[in-house]
Amino acid sequence: MAIVLASASPRRRELLELMGITDFIVCPASGEPELKGLAPDETVRRIARFKAEHAAALHLDAAVIAADTLVFADGQALGKPRDREDAGRMLHMLSGKRHAVYTGVAVIRGADTLAKAVRTDVYFRSLTDREIEEYIDTGEPMDKAGAYGAQGRAAVFIERIDGDFFNVMGLPVCALALMLRALGIRP
Repeated sequence: MAIVLASASPRRRELLELMGITDFIVCPASGEPELKGLAPDETVRRIARFKAEHAAALHLDAAVIAADTLVFADGQALGKPRDREDAGRMLHMLSGKRHAVYTGVAVIRGADTLAKAVRTDVYFRSLTDREIEEYIDTGEPMDKAGAYGAQGRAAVFIERIDGDFFNVMGLPVCALALMLRALGIRP
């Protein structure tokens, strides 16, 4: 059975390979559902399911994996920054505080669909304006929810993580492995 990853994220590809899934098709889903007023866990779960359903409609005989990650701080969802100024705003918001990273993950195999959300709390140390500017200069924050990559140069900003580290990277591998197993797929 073919496996489809409904994401263009290089980090998610790396994490699937880490799980032992090396032969898969990449089919990023386009668009997102209109979601307002939902709790963070429900938001990411619904987005992941939407992406999985989109890819499953194109790959009827495949198992489809989709995920969506958002950072939540001070009651706001932080997706990927629009520009340099937005990245700075997000990093200032995270500086010296705890925030939550939610990843929704969905797996579809035939008529069966599993979807869940995983939360990880991340604690940033206080950042100086110069550190934020120098980090933005690297370009690293521009394609990441919350404007940082825990697996990259922003690792030096993180004092502590409570929960699944891989969730912060965009794919909760333990939860995904259990979901795949429940659908009869062994990575």
